[in-house]
Formats: sequence, C-alpha cells, structure tokens
Amino acid sequence: MKLELGYFHVEDIVFGSKTFYENGILTINKDEALSIVFEDENIIDADIHIAKSGDPIRITPVKEAVEPRCKVSGGVMFPGVTNKLVPAGQGRTHILKGSCVLGVGKHWGGFQDGLIDMSGPGAKQTMFSQLLNICLVADTNEEFEIHEQQKRNKAIRWASMRLAEYLGNCVKNMEPEELKVIEHHPLSQRSKEEMELPSVVYVLQLQSQMLESGYNALVYGWDANRMLPTFVSPTELLDGAVVSGSFMPSSSKISTYQHVNNPTIMRLLEEHGKTINFLGVILSNLNVQLEEKERSALFVRQLATSLGAQGAIVAEEGYGNPDSDFILVINELEDAGIKVVGITNECTGRDGKSQPLVDLSEKANAIVSTGNVSQYLELGPMEVVIGNLEALARDGNSGGWSESVLPDGSIRMENNGMFCADSSTGDYHKTVVEY
Repeated sequence: MKLELGYFHVEDIVFGSKTFYENGILTINKDEALSIVFEDENIIDADIHIAKSGDPIRITPVKEAVEPRCKVSGGVMFPGVTNKLVPAGQGRTHILKGSCVLGVGKHWGGFQDGLIDMSGPGAKQTMFSQLLNICLVADTNEEFEIHEQQKRNKAIRWASMRLAEYLGNCVKNMEPEELKVIEHHPLSQRSKEEMELPSVVYVLQLQSQMLESGYNALVYGWDANRMLPTFVSPTELLDGAVVSGSFMPSSSKISTYQHVNNPTIMRLLEEHGKTINFLGVILSNLNVQLEEKERSALFVRQLATSLGAQGAIVAEEGYGNPDSDFILVINELEDAGIKVVGITNECTGRDGKSQPLVDLSEKANAIVSTGNVSQYLELGPMEVVIGNLEALARDGNSGGWSESVLPDGSIRMENNGMFCADSSTGDYHKTVVEY
C-alpha cells in the first residue's frame, strides 16, 4: 500500500469569522464548528476552548483525542465509524500537524477519563501538554450512564471525530508544507535485499475486555472484543482504521490521535530495508476468560510464524488482567523461536516495590517500561480549568478519590488518571529507573 501524509504545521490557533489555515495559523469559526458537534441530538450543550502548551490550564475529564485530518483521495476518515466502510491506508491524507481535538466532559467523568495540565509539573506526565488543543467541552443527555463509573462516552467521542474532520477539511485543497510517502509492499513483492534482513512483526493488543458493546477499541468500526487477531498493513493503522475505546484506566489508554501517529510503527517503517524487514501489524485483543486469552495468543503465534517473523514487538494497552494476555503472547512467540520485545506500563505501587505485572515469565526478558500507573502526584492549582475539576474526585477517575481536589484547586492523584500518560505506543519520554 502507498499512503501519502501531507503535513500542515500549525503554530497557533485562533477564533475568527471563517475556518481556514494560513501561514501556520489555524483560524476556527466557532459557530460553524459547533454546528458540526450539534449534529448529534444527544449533545445538549457544547463549547470550544483553545489550550496551548505553557498555558496555566488544567483539562478534565478528557475522554478522547483526535488529530484534525481529512482524506484527499483513496478513502474516508474513520471508515466504518463516522463514515462508510472502505479500506484505509492508501491515497492521500492531509493533517493539521501539532493540533489536536480533545473531547472533554462539561460535568461528568468516569473511570476511563483523564486529566491534562498544560503547564507546571503535571505537564511532564503526558504528551498532550505539548500540543495546541482544541477542547470540545460538551454535555449530553446520556442519562443512563451519567452516574455509571464506566461510560461509553459515545456522543462526545463521535463529535470529536466529526469536529476533527471538519477542521482538517480546511486544508483539503491546499498543497502541503511537507509530504511523507509511506509504501509498504506485500511480502511477495519485496526485494531480495529486504527479504534477507531480520523479519519483524508488530503486535498491538487493543483494549477489548468489555463484553457489552460500545466500550472497546474499534477496527474498521468492529468491536475488538468480537475479533480474532488480524494482520493489517501499518498504513491502515496510520490512516484511521482503529478508533480508541472508552474502557481503560486513562493513563494506559491509546487515544485515536496516538493510533494514527504511532511512533513505534513509524520507526519500524524507517528501519525497513535498512536494518529489518518490517512485515506488518498483527492487531490482537485483550480478553477476560483464560480460554479466550490462550486462543488469541495461539492465533498471534500462527500469524507470526506464517509470515516468517524472526522478531516481534508486543505492545499492551492496559495493565492488570491484560498482563496475562501480554505474557501468553510473549510465551507463544518465544516458544516458536521468535525473539520478543514487550512494551507495557507497570503497576508497582506508590513505593515502586510491588510486582510490576500481574503475570510474569522468564521468557519475557526484554521489556520496555512506559512508567508506573501508581505514581503519586501533588499538583498545585491552575488559573483556568476546562471541564469540571470535581469530576476527578467525584466520578470514579482511575487516579482520583473523594479527597483528590483540595479547596484551593490543587490536586492529589495517581498517574493512573493522567490522560494517556504511559500508553504503549512510545509517544513520550517516561520510564522507570532502578536505584
């Protein structure tokens, strides 16, 4: 497949009388943008705020992050979700690089929703503090889940995708400032030199533990809980074939923004033909019952061996129960003679002394850690709060509790509730050290 990514590098975002991009400035017609949001009758109130890196702003509860993009040729955005089901990963996509749409609750949060600080010590916890964020703050009439700890957040998440596509369309007919061309050929069409390099596959374990629909990651709109491990081209993932779910402690979540910007995949593509033969991506899932976990691990092994993989990177979305899926896949691949590097976060307690993963194996001897979900944080007040700070303490945020918010607006929380703070795609610099 051949995918062209056209970059327009956004340096600032302002509101104005029309939506357009010029000389690094994205101007947004707020009324027009909100009309796109209100296409969903479930959204009863909404506004848009801009948050820039270094601003004294705290954002919570954050439900989703989507990069403003549009398809110029060869498909649609978010196939099978907000648009018709067609193949992704080919043609040209234009991108407002450096900007991001954040879906934020005006009142209600939940277990899976996170917090972002745009400045101060908290900004070091998440990559989203480094972006120009277009914050869609909305209320919905989804009364059935307002007081539920686990929320589907469908109306706000879908509105975030529609808003991101609306913004992206302002550069649809423009010539990009930078054009990145990604070609990923079928195995039978690769050169002798490529085939002689070590063959590597990337295994991405998507969060899919909820048996009820509406919570899990989507692959072309299909609930990942209802799929078996599937081989795809990396260009499909980088072009919107996977949409983030709404079930996961927030720090471990892989947002839709991160799926299309997956740094591990981008690096594997850069190394293809130089140091490795990058075979492609195996999308796997995370299950609840042991038999399902074992079946998925077996399918990953069969796919990887059939492709001729000699090495694999296995990335887990989450921790706790999914650790067993993570270790099972590593064991199966190692037993098949495939060398594995795993990427995951850890749950080692506030003192760092607890067992890092629920399940362990001597075969899992090369693990990249993205940080400790239990890291304890004390953060001072911010001048501006976008969303509802009380949601951190009131609504079951995975890193918050009833006394998380102090009277002066300062907070106490665990890293668990920081938005995508230690997800496994390799977006940020966090790790752990032994001392």
